[in-house]
Amino acid sequence: MNEKIQSVLNSLPHKPGIYLMKDAEGTIIYVGKAISLWNRVRSYFKESTDLSPKNRSMVARIDDIEFLVVKNEVEALVLESNYIKQYRPKYNVLLRDDKSYPYIKVALTEDFPRVYRVRSYQRDGNRYFGPYTNSGAVDATLDLLNKLFSFRTCRYDASAWAPPRTGEPPASWKQKLLTRPCTQYYIHRCVAPCVAYTTREEYDKIINQVILFLEGKHDEVLKDLYERMEQAATDLNFEEAARVRDRIKAVERVLEKQRIINTEGQDDQDVIALASGDDETCAQIFFFRSGKLVGREYFILQGTRDSSPGEIMTSFLQQFYATSPHVPAEIITEAEPDDRPVVQSWLKEKRKGSASGGSAVTITVPKRGEKLRLVEMVKQNAREVLEQQRIKWLTDSQKTQLALEELQETLNLVAPPQRIECYDISNTQGTNSVGAMVVFEGGRPKNSEYRRFKIKSVEGANDVASHQEVLRRRFRKVSSAIQEEEITAAVEKVADEDDESSDEQATTMAHDWTLPDLVIIDGGKAHLNAALEVLNEFKLEIPTIGLAKEEGSHTKLATAEEIYVPGSPEPTILPRNSQGLYLLQRIRDEAHRFGITYHRKLRTNRTFKSLLDEIPGIGPRRKKALMQHYGSLRAISTASIEELAALEGMTRDAAEKVKEYIGRVE
Repeated sequence: MNEKIQSVLNSLPHKPGIYLMKDAEGTIIYVGKAISLWNRVRSYFKESTDLSPKNRSMVARIDDIEFLVVKNEVEALVLESNYIKQYRPKYNVLLRDDKSYPYIKVALTEDFPRVYRVRSYQRDGNRYFGPYTNSGAVDATLDLLNKLFSFRTCRYDASAWAPPRTGEPPASWKQKLLTRPCTQYYIHRCVAPCVAYTTREEYDKIINQVILFLEGKHDEVLKDLYERMEQAATDLNFEEAARVRDRIKAVERVLEKQRIINTEGQDDQDVIALASGDDETCAQIFFFRSGKLVGREYFILQGTRDSSPGEIMTSFLQQFYATSPHVPAEIITEAEPDDRPVVQSWLKEKRKGSASGGSAVTITVPKRGEKLRLVEMVKQNAREVLEQQRIKWLTDSQKTQLALEELQETLNLVAPPQRIECYDISNTQGTNSVGAMVVFEGGRPKNSEYRRFKIKSVEGANDVASHQEVLRRRFRKVSSAIQEEEITAAVEKVADEDDESSDEQATTMAHDWTLPDLVIIDGGKAHLNAALEVLNEFKLEIPTIGLAKEEGSHTKLATAEEIYVPGSPEPTILPRNSQGLYLLQRIRDEAHRFGITYHRKLRTNRTFKSLLDEIPGIGPRRKKALMQHYGSLRAISTASIEELAALEGMTRDAAEKVKEYIGRVE
């Protein structure tokens, strides 16, 4: 600890505020809030403090600390949120691209208000809806609204189309209309206030319906339309009544297609759940208005590798509702946010000043019941989004090419590695050990060339020896193919050049077991050295690396990945936003997924077989029939005695014994 930091620690007040951690270059790397600056900031530097890997890494880079004192915790929360948004510190959880999300704006401050898309939310007297993550969805919504409600989309200054809303017009005011309406009027997408085909009051009713529709108050929209239709019919204006009737049918068709889910209450609710990947988290939010699901959005938070669910949830609530034009009465979350009372107080103030016009805000973390079911549904959607993002990244040719070029430079390769193979070992306390090989070509998975290996020569949990067995079995085939090609080439010198069968066989073997441009071993230096021994046995010179979590971390929430390269005493650590690192992690995770799936299958089958072997009267034939038909003990336990007895080779007596024994085991 340098003298500068020590002097700051000695001068910290026992008051609420925020603190700014800076590195040697003066860059803000972390912003935090505290009830007591003295207690919170000093806790980072106590020897006995059990800091997370991320915080240990951050503290090692701190060169200076600044702090700002505020009146209370809510002010600290607001100030922290503003600083995070402005400086985007490296060690804070960040909402990715939060400035670029579009909104739908209803320009109430305009004469004859328009409805259009904007990229920022302002407190300017207009109504905003959003933010939305997909610009295409916003455009589709605007197009739908314009079909249902005929508002203007032109950019004309409409102040001269009708007298002012209040008071008498100025003496110099003169109504100025266009000579004729545009095409929008003739296709029934505008009521043409520009030529006085409608009054200001009638146009305002259309805009009010747009707002109600965007708020999810569809029943009120339909009620108003039905009243207008009946009034038009009473006035014998049957043409207008028919137009309103058609609009009612259009709204009802939209609502029929929309997926509606009713919640317990009638207040507005937002339901939020998280799904985490390597260093990013998907926050999925469902919007319920008046008890109905009216929309959903997702947001990606970066830098979440070593953050708790409560910290991630707090960061999301801060960054999302800081710019959201609507704060609901209840927010249902999967994880309880840190400093929950403070966040609720802050949201209460936001709600008072927002379009919501309410006061109290409740953050609910359900443990059972209907609300928990909603959270689980939202969480499932978050997982799907995260998987889609992973697939989207893998299919983005520019990003994958950039990642491959970055690996070429980092690992000093001759060219970007087009074929990459990754190896992983899975076991449970040394039992049912399996090896997995996954193949990526051009940065994309090539599932047809994935391979699984049941470990045969290694006893117990010995990942190093297991890696060697897998590599020997994999590259023995390559060695055989190479020898086959050498023999074929020698024979061709003296044999008939028309002998096509030998060429075809050698070509097939070489194609099936193409040499990789890069081998990744899931493990550290010991695993890498063991792999190099095998490659040397077969006289193969293939670039090989070991990929491991940062030393000292045994969980998925490690601060960094360590890349072990032959001949280098220290591991290479790529920046956490590196495309090359992202690709390495995806490949390693795919190998782990592929291996663990096979391991679980073997473990289940072995357990299944061993239990059936212990049941008196169940021999090989009956065991085979049970395994083929049911596949698991759980499935057998749910079957009736009659169903078991109906299987080929089974009797009622044998079925009763199976049910009795499995019931005793469970």
